[in-house]
Amino acid sequence: MLVGHKSREEFQVHRLGVVASVALPLVALFLQSYIPIKFPWFSIFDIPLLVTIFFAVTRRTQLTGMLTGCVIGLLQDGLTQQPLGLNGIAKTVIGYAASSLGVKIDVENPASRLLMGGGFYLLHQAVYFAVAKGLIRLPLAWPSVVHLTIGAVANGMLAVFLFAFLDRFKRRK
Repeated sequence: MLVGHKSREEFQVHRLGVVASVALPLVALFLQSYIPIKFPWFSIFDIPLLVTIFFAVTRRTQLTGMLTGCVIGLLQDGLTQQPLGLNGIAKTVIGYAASSLGVKIDVENPASRLLMGGGFYLLHQAVYFAVAKGLIRLPLAWPSVVHLTIGAVANGMLAVFLFAFLDRFKRRK
């Protein structure tokens, strides 16, 4: 066996209490909805996306990751003027991908968390754009490379700190 290599069975699977499972996404949605009103620059962050990623890599099951992403995304859609389902579809894809990746890499490592936050932000943007433009035919323009880069770096850095905070709510399964 390679040094540092873990089999799938050796990864710790955690769970979150019912209160944390409900309250954390609701707090994330609240922050995402109301902070940008006072601080428009805050809209670069996607806190519901980061919570979706955290839940998916913590639980490490694709079905749970997809359901978490779907529910958080649909609730987020309900708070916007966009068609219902855009964030739901994009976050469902992210939930699946994050839970699949959660069994392959060390998700406790800050560098992994930085890369996951930034990488999944970019994937979320691509899926959201593809659904909005391809299926719904919304008149969207693809964001600039600078905007995507700043968003990926900002969300990656926030993921490191947010995941460390959210780790307090985990319990061993």
